[in-house]
Amino acid sequence: MIQVIDAKDKEKIKKIKQRSKKNFELAINKVIPIVNGVKTLGDRALFDYVKKYDNFEITKNNILVSKEEIKQAYSKVDEKTISAIKEAKENIEKYAQLQMPKEWSEEVKPGVKVGQLVRPIEKVGCYVPGGNFPLVSSVLMTVLPAKVAGVKEIVVCTPPKENNFALYVACDICGIDKIYRMGGAQAIAAMAYGTDSVVKVDKIVGPGNVFVTAAKKLVYGDVGIDFLAGPSEVLILAEYGNPSFIAADMLAQAEHDLLASAVLVTTDRKLAKDVEKELEIQLKELNSSFAAESLRKYGAIIIVKDIEEGIEIANNFAPEHLEVIVKEDIISKLDNFGALFIGEYSPEAAGDYCSGPNHVLPTGGVAKFRAGLGILDFVKMPTVQELSKEGLNSLKDTIKSLASVEGLDGHKKSVEKRF
Repeated sequence: MIQVIDAKDKEKIKKIKQRSKKNFELAINKVIPIVNGVKTLGDRALFDYVKKYDNFEITKNNILVSKEEIKQAYSKVDEKTISAIKEAKENIEKYAQLQMPKEWSEEVKPGVKVGQLVRPIEKVGCYVPGGNFPLVSSVLMTVLPAKVAGVKEIVVCTPPKENNFALYVACDICGIDKIYRMGGAQAIAAMAYGTDSVVKVDKIVGPGNVFVTAAKKLVYGDVGIDFLAGPSEVLILAEYGNPSFIAADMLAQAEHDLLASAVLVTTDRKLAKDVEKELEIQLKELNSSFAAESLRKYGAIIIVKDIEEGIEIANNFAPEHLEVIVKEDIISKLDNFGALFIGEYSPEAAGDYCSGPNHVLPTGGVAKFRAGLGILDFVKMPTVQELSKEGLNSLKDTIKSLASVEGLDGHKKSVEKRF
């Protein structure tokens, strides 16, 4: 059911890492005409694609979820769910507030004052995927950091589904009343370029399938994006642990989609065998075709000779989620991951929903050069400087020398003329 790999088999490990590359290339080709169509034809193309891919007759009058629909959604959602949304909101907001950068100013030498300002992005579009169930957590994770950052206008796009009531309630609790019924590449293009019915935003954030990700890549530059995220993944680095817990966390990841990847890296061969058995037992209980297929194709148990080799594999893999169950503190040796979960009682599911840190995370090795979605994705930090005549005079010779080396006489003269 799941492949057991020796750490020496580099080729098999490489295949797991590169599982989505071909699919992404195919998606780009399919998405190009959609993005170009919406860019040039606006609503006309958008409405056609929503009908084709979302199976929904969309018009200017119903593209937005009405305030009355949002109000009625509360009657379809139980109090327990509403309470859970509110508790998750509180934790996520607290975490975002702790991330918020500060403005500062400092005189680095007499007469030379420099500093940093913090300004929110003006308009942000949050994409919320629409699978078989509404992804309420993705509303919270994308909207709340933007709210804390002070973004002036936030819109949500999600595929039109009949059971989106909890999603609408979550939007309302987060203070969002502009929810567009559209999904896929067409939604990304509409937010990027704007149409008669859809506001043009400055940045698009949020997870999505391979077509959404391909569309984000195509519109980048015309609009900002958070990052390109592929299929979800977890790597569990364990020297010991409860096989039942580990198997459950692997299956929780595998059920996301057919390309999801769940990997256990362990020094303990007995633990590997026990987890393998547990996966078979729990898979029958879970009864998820997605989990079974993704585990078979992209799941793995990798046996390493020691924890150092495990750390090397983890850093090279740069997983979206990294769970660590080890005897010693190895955090200082771990460099590449989207989110770190330490100990047996820190399941990835806690981060997905309500512990506070964001669940929109880099995948496919992107964690080697950036972290997950956070407050910094919704603010700009422009620099500021103020020089007195004396301060500029103290830098005059340095400016003139460097300008001369670069052959930029205008730069040099702009300083000379002040003296």
